[in-house]
Amino acid sequence: MQSPFYFIVKPLKGRRYDNIKNIGDVDFITSVSKEDHKTSNRYAKVVSTPLNYKGEIKKGDILLVHHNVFKFYYDMKGREKSGKSYFKDDLFFIDYDQFFMYQKNNSWYCHDKYCFVKPIPKKEYYIEGVNVNEEPLHGIIKYSNNQLESLGIFAGDKVCFTPNSEYEFSVDNEKLYRMFTDNITVKI
Repeated sequence: MQSPFYFIVKPLKGRRYDNIKNIGDVDFITSVSKEDHKTSNRYAKVVSTPLNYKGEIKKGDILLVHHNVFKFYYDMKGREKSGKSYFKDDLFFIDYDQFFMYQKNNSWYCHDKYCFVKPIPKKEYYIEGVNVNEEPLHGIIKYSNNQLESLGIFAGDKVCFTPNSEYEFSVDNEKLYRMFTDNITVKI
């Protein structure tokens, strides 16, 4: 089964939400809200690629997807519904703008115009009232893309980025910000 335009995926671990944390031998539910985007599963396993797709992604690869892909929502009458990506059973359609990275052989690669930046811990401030955990608008490129690399910006480079461009993800238990190529403003 292949779609002419979409990747067909299923949620990793067979769950739409990633709201269970195992501590010791006990599973704890961290959130029961289906509206909480932070608990939606962001990992998808590729079941099939689009017809005539010639890219790097293959069946069995893992995609890092948008938080709305697997989420339930409630319609105007309060009925639970699946989002527009839902196909049937445990299968979902993903278009090119709904995923940001793919994993092959345990290595992550950015897709298209997306990159991931690791925040930098805050410096010591002498101005009263500055209460931040991270250096504002600064980070280190963790996963670059072809566009940035053609501009000479690679993984490990320290950069500045535009305000309000920090879209937070946890990738391999590390806090990262997903950004677009044009959110990167300066290489330091």
